[in-house]
Amino acid sequence: MIGQIIKDLRRSKKLSQTEFAKIVGVSQTTVTAWETGKAEPSSSAITRIADYFDVSTDYLLGRPEKKLSSEEQETKDLKKFLENNLDNGMTFGDGKVTQEDREKLEIALTQIFYRYHDEFKKRKEEKGGFKF
Repeated sequence: MIGQIIKDLRRSKKLSQTEFAKIVGVSQTTVTAWETGKAEPSSSAITRIADYFDVSTDYLLGRPEKKLSSEEQETKDLKKFLENNLDNGMTFGDGKVTQEDREKLEIALTQIFYRYHDEFKKRKEEKGGFKF
C-alpha cells in the first residue's frame, strides 16, 4: 500500500524514480523496491517523503488521518498561510516587506480571520445553515 501511495505522489509531481531517489537520498533501485512492494521505506525515509510531499506520515502509511473540527482546521490553515507567506520574503508591489510589516500583517490577518469566523458561526446558528 505505501508503495502505491509513493508512486502516485511521485507521478503527481511528474518525477522519475531517479529524480525522486535523489530528493529522498536513496537509490533508484530502492524506490523501485518500495513501489513494487518488495521493500518498505525506513522511518527516516518516510519522514523525508512526507515532508517533501507535504503529507502526513499516517497518509503515507495508508492510515486514516484524524479529522480536525472545522474550527481547528480553519486555524491550522491560517497558521500555515501565515508561515508560508509572511516569513518567506514576501513583497508588496516593488517593496520588500520588513519584519515589522510582517508582524503587523500577521496581527491584521488574524483579527480579520477571527472576526469573519465569529460572524460566519453566528449566521450559521441563526439560519440553521449558511450559503454563500
